[in-house]
Order: sequence, then C-alpha cells, then structure tokens
Amino acid sequence: MEAIMTIQELITMVKGTLLTEKVNLNREVNGGFGADLMSDVLASIQPHAVLLTGLCNPQIVRTAQVADITAIVLVRGKIAPKETVELANQENIPLISSPFGMFEICGRLYKAGLPSFESDIT
Repeated sequence: MEAIMTIQELITMVKGTLLTEKVNLNREVNGGFGADLMSDVLASIQPHAVLLTGLCNPQIVRTAQVADITAIVLVRGKIAPKETVELANQENIPLISSPFGMFEICGRLYKAGLPSFESDIT
C-alpha cells in the first residue's frame, strides 16, 4: 500500500508538537484510527496507522508495539508523562501532542485523504 502522508506532514496537519526524539520524519503513515480503549485498538486497528487517543499512559506505547502502529497523536494538547515519552523513544514510536480534539483531528486527516484503518470486528 502506498503511503498517504509522512510523519512530518502529519505533524503539520494536526499542528502537533513532537514529544519524542530522533524520529524519522519521512516515515510513512497509511491510515488512521481514533480510540481511548486499547482493547478496541488491539481488536480492530490495521498496521501502519496513526493512533489518535486521549490516553497518555505507557500502555499506549505497548499497544502501538503490538499493533504495529506508526505514530501516536495525543489529542486536546495532552502531554504524556516522562515514563511514556521515554518508552516511546526507546521503541522509536513518534509521540505527538495536538491542540485539537479527536473529532477535529479525525476530520482533518480524513479530509486530507488518510483512510480509516479500523477493521470491521462484527
């Protein structure tokens, strides 16, 4: 599948602040998914997606590892605790904070052509 946008383009689109270091800003993002229940993420996200969430705990990074998530965007300007940022750095998963709410970010990304990477689990 062809990439829809890069991490740098994603950051620009959501007016984000990169919280992690040494990130490949040319890394490709192919789709998006928004959720706060990590069980929902594990049950239905497709690989190479950006995860939009209001959670800031280390579990979001652990979930990203298991689900092959490309990047995590924290909504509503949330800033992850040091432990979460350190784990994201260790696992080379870009962690981004955006001032927008989840609904706004989903709309912006979808309008830019990023498809939903939520699988049907019914």
